[in-house]
Amino acid sequence: MGLWDSFLNWLRSLFFKQEMELSLVGLQNAGKTSLVNAIATGGYSEDMIPTVGFNMRKVTKGNVTIKLWDLGGQRRFRSMWERYCRGVSAILYVVDAADRDSIPISRTELHDLVNKPTLTGIALLVLGNKIDKSEALSKEALVDQLDLSSITDREVCCYMISCKDSINIDVVMDWLIKHSKTTK
Repeated sequence: MGLWDSFLNWLRSLFFKQEMELSLVGLQNAGKTSLVNAIATGGYSEDMIPTVGFNMRKVTKGNVTIKLWDLGGQRRFRSMWERYCRGVSAILYVVDAADRDSIPISRTELHDLVNKPTLTGIALLVLGNKIDKSEALSKEALVDQLDLSSITDREVCCYMISCKDSINIDVVMDWLIKHSKTTK
């Protein structure tokens, strides 16, 4: 992005609000609620309880208001994912990059979700969480094992993060802000 584009974006931000609605999905214990807390408050808690069903939270960062749907990752809630992903600005798919045994299930669930016709074209941000752990996969290994290159009907991006240590949360926020919709 050039200097002129940056200036125009800054000028627009003075007069326009930006909004986005996001769905956070992924298997249980991937760190979805921890990500919501990291985005909203910058905080982290070891004592998280599993999300039952879903939680919704609105977060305002600068002139961007983000409505986050934090969806439960247990098997019984996965059938709800599609309903809460329709019409969102982006789908954030959170993966526990340190739980290598769950990666094949996570890949299957991700591909089942993005292959739903109602979700065609919605941007996908895959977040490999828990990179603070020594057993975490590299970004290249995660991209390969999730077979992200086969998802071609939408923008796909992948970042490695740690909600616990606030690693790359700022990069995630930058990506989200760039994908927000401008409203008057």
